[in-house]
Amino acid sequence: MPDVLMYADTYRSPELRHEVPIGIPDPFLYAEAGGEKHIAIGAMEIPRLSELGLFELHPSEEYGSDELVRSGLSYPEVRQKVVLRAVKALGITSAVVPETFPLWLADRLRAEGVELKVDADFFDDRRRVKTDAELAGIRRAQRAAEAGMDAARDLLRRATPNGGALEVDGETLTVERVKAAMFAAFVAHGASSDDIIVAPGPQGAVGHDMGSGPIAAGVPIVIDIWPRDNESFMFCDMTRTFVVGDVPQDVQKWHALAKEALDRAISEIRDGADGRKIFDGTCEIFENAGEPTQRTKEEGKPLAEGFFHGLGHGVGLEVHEEPGMGLASKLPLKAGDVVTVEPGCYRQGYGGVRLEDLVLVTENGAENLTRYPYDLIP
Repeated sequence: MPDVLMYADTYRSPELRHEVPIGIPDPFLYAEAGGEKHIAIGAMEIPRLSELGLFELHPSEEYGSDELVRSGLSYPEVRQKVVLRAVKALGITSAVVPETFPLWLADRLRAEGVELKVDADFFDDRRRVKTDAELAGIRRAQRAAEAGMDAARDLLRRATPNGGALEVDGETLTVERVKAAMFAAFVAHGASSDDIIVAPGPQGAVGHDMGSGPIAAGVPIVIDIWPRDNESFMFCDMTRTFVVGDVPQDVQKWHALAKEALDRAISEIRDGADGRKIFDGTCEIFENAGEPTQRTKEEGKPLAEGFFHGLGHGVGLEVHEEPGMGLASKLPLKAGDVVTVEPGCYRQGYGGVRLEDLVLVTENGAENLTRYPYDLIP
C-alpha cells in the first residue's frame, strides 16, 4: 500500500472523516506511513483521538511549535512549518493525496523532494464499502428523511384548493412552509440538511431546482431530500412525488413507469452487478413507452425531457459518490455499497415525476433501506 497524506478538517473532507470518525473543525495532518496511521495535531484534540485507539498521535510541540511561536511567526506560519516537519520526521518521500489536498502544502512538499500523486479513485474506493458504524448512520439518516417526508405529506393531506394555490389552516401553502416542517423533523431525529428539493409543477422538471413559492392543486410535487446524520455525518437520499387533487393522466403514466423501473433495477442489484446494464434496463422501460433517454438523445445536444438523468449513485460521507449507475458507469457494484435508485420522467414547462430509494448491495441481492409508500396521492 502507498503512503497517504491528507491535510483537512473532518467536517469538510469526506476522505478524512472516513479515517477519523469524529468532528474536528480545524485542519490537521493525517498520514499513513509504512502501514502505520499518524496524526499531527494541536494538543487539545489529543484526548478525544486517544479514545479511538486508532492512531499514533503527535502533538504539535513534538515538532517545535513552542520554538516557532517564540520566533515571532504567525499562527498560520507555525501550523505550516509543523506540518512540513511532521512529514519529514515520518520519513514520507512519496504519497497519494485526495483532489482537495491544499496547493500551498503540495508546492512546499514537492519543493522538498516529496512526490505526491493525486488519486481520487484511491480514496473513493476505500469509502465504498461501509463500516458497521457508517451503515448505522445511514439508517438513522434514512429514518430522519422518512420523518421529514411524513411532515410534508401531512401538510399536503390537510391542504385544500383556494383559487390558484393550496391553503392549510387559512394560509397559502408554500414550498418554504413545507421545507420548514421537514427541517424541524430532521432535527428531531438527529439529522440536518443544508437544503432540500420541494419542486411543484415546472420547477420539478429543472434538474436541481430547489423549489419556491406557492403550491397549486393538480400538479406534481417532486420532493427530493438528503439529510445527514449528525453523529456519523453519513447521508441518505430519497424522493417521492405527490399530487393534491386530481392527478393528470400523463403524471399517472410517468409514475407507473418510474415505479416499474425502480422495481426492476432493485431486483437486479447484487454484488458484481454491472451498473450500466441496470441503467440500460431502466431506459428500455421508458423508451418502450415512447419517452427519450440518454441512450436515445441526439449526439451533442442536452436532453431535458423524458428520463434525462442517470439511474443512481453511491451515498455515504457525500450525497453523491461512487459507484454510479448511468451511461458512463464502469465500476461493478460490490457488497457493502449503498446506492440510490432514482428513475424519473419529465416535461419542461410542465413538471415531472421521480421516485428514489436507498439500497444496500449484498452478496445475493439488495436490501432496500427505504421504508416509505409510493402513493401519488398524499
